[in-house]
Amino acid sequence: MHHHSESQVQVGCVGNSQSFDTSLRKPSTTYCSHHLTCQRRWRLIFQRSHFVHTKFQISICIDNRSIGFVIIMPRSGDDRCRADVGYALAAEYWGHGITTRAVKMAISEGLKEFPDVVRFQGLVELENKASQRVLEKVGFLKECVLRKYSFNKGETRDMVMYSLLSTDFMP
Repeated sequence: MHHHSESQVQVGCVGNSQSFDTSLRKPSTTYCSHHLTCQRRWRLIFQRSHFVHTKFQISICIDNRSIGFVIIMPRSGDDRCRADVGYALAAEYWGHGITTRAVKMAISEGLKEFPDVVRFQGLVELENKASQRVLEKVGFLKECVLRKYSFNKGETRDMVMYSLLSTDFMP
C-alpha cells in the first residue's frame, strides 16, 4: 500500500501525437494515509501507432511510474468492425476502480479513433471474477463461455467472451 497525502494517477502512452486532460475528481482514500480525502487526476494521452493495423495503447501511471496498461487492437479487412480489449494492473493496486476507469476512458477514445469499430470485445479467464467485473462495470455484456479455449500457466482454461457495441450505454 502506498501512502501519499495527495496522489496523481495518470493514464497515457508513449508518444505525444495528441493529448488532453480528463480530470475525474472523486473523494478517495485509495492512496492516502490516515484516511484523508484526496483527489486523483487522470491524464489520458493517446497515440495512433504506425502499423498496418493500428492499435491504441495507454499506460496507467502513478508518480511517473507505470502500474498497468489498457490496449485496444482493432482488426483489419473484413473484421475491421471489431477490436480486442486487454488490460493489466499491478496487483497492489487491485480493488480501487483504477482499471475500470482506465478501460472506460480508453473505450471512449477508441470510439473516436476507430470509426469503423462497432464492437469491442474482451476475453477473460472464467476464474478471474475481478476482471469480469471490470468489463461489466464499463458496460460490457457477457456473451458466452468458451470451453478449454486458452492455455495459461500449464493448463487449458475456459474463457468468458464479453462485448460492448458502439451503440451500447456506458455507465
